Amino acid sequence: MTGWWNNITFAYPWALWGLLLIPVMGVALFFFGGRGRPVMQISSLKFFSGLKTPMRVKMRPVLYVLRLFVLALLICAFARPQSKLAWRKNHGNGIDIMMCMDVSTSMEAIDFTPSRIEAAKAQAIRFVTTRPDDRVGMVVFSGEPYTLCPLTTDHEALANLISQTQTGFLDDGTAIGMGLAKAVERLEDSEAKSRVVVLLTDGENNAGVISPEDAARLAKTYGIKVYIIGLGATEGDVLQPTLQNPDGSYVSAYAPVNIDEKQLMEMAGTTGGKYFRAGSDLQLQEIYDEINTMEKTEFDKDEAQARQEEFLPLIFWAAFLFGIELLLRYTLFDSVT
Repeated sequence: MTGWWNNITFAYPWALWGLLLIPVMGVALFFFGGRGRPVMQISSLKFFSGLKTPMRVKMRPVLYVLRLFVLALLICAFARPQSKLAWRKNHGNGIDIMMCMDVSTSMEAIDFTPSRIEAAKAQAIRFVTTRPDDRVGMVVFSGEPYTLCPLTTDHEALANLISQTQTGFLDDGTAIGMGLAKAVERLEDSEAKSRVVVLLTDGENNAGVISPEDAARLAKTYGIKVYIIGLGATEGDVLQPTLQNPDGSYVSAYAPVNIDEKQLMEMAGTTGGKYFRAGSDLQLQEIYDEINTMEKTEFDKDEAQARQEEFLPLIFWAAFLFGIELLLRYTLFDSVT
């Protein structure tokens, strides 16, 4: 019973102050509850001196006790008692992760299915859904960075934002340093034991005022690891946008994949992270799976699954006792009350 009571909370605990009225009303009923009943005046009590007080008269305070119990139950019900349905031990991996995705026009290349940008979005969404206990956010960049979503546990909303991301809404270019710096900025105030940036790009840094090396050193300063994915076919030229028409469409042509892998590898190494090269859809999936197994902070926490309203039993017992009180008042105690 003690354990059950410890599992109870009240939505309106202030209402319980009303219970202080119970003893006051009890005294008032006991001493003044008989006023208003019919009386008969007689000149002497000698005739009644040998009579015993009927048991029904002695038991009359039971009505007052029942009435006070009803009031106490109603006050407790109004305070809305709630119980936790269950506690569960949740074992998970608490970590803050910022995704950092290149959305320059070269991400429209079709060496992935159906394109680099769509393959990258699909795997990013898949990755997010496998991290239910983590806060995850997203920064995108081309010639400039943009925070698509700050750190959040609302993974459904984040996945929806990722799915709607397209190339062309930022100044074109590939500002890898700026993108990473923005992701670090979003993590610098995080109190998580483990903080990670997963950066994906398909080109060389050619824009921005922060170099990739400086951004990597900034990440190291804050103890943030960076895992970098170089995206693009490893052999031959690839059909990709090379010129934008006035109407916003692109002219595509075959061009080589230019990724400065040495620079990206040094960036990841500076932060204690790792560089990966994804030359196909399958490799990209495998890389995300590998990253998913890294940098996990184990924790155990108790979580209340839900709360259940407990006022209905109190209402039931209040109604039951009120019914008993009425029944006794107009039957057994009818002649003495």
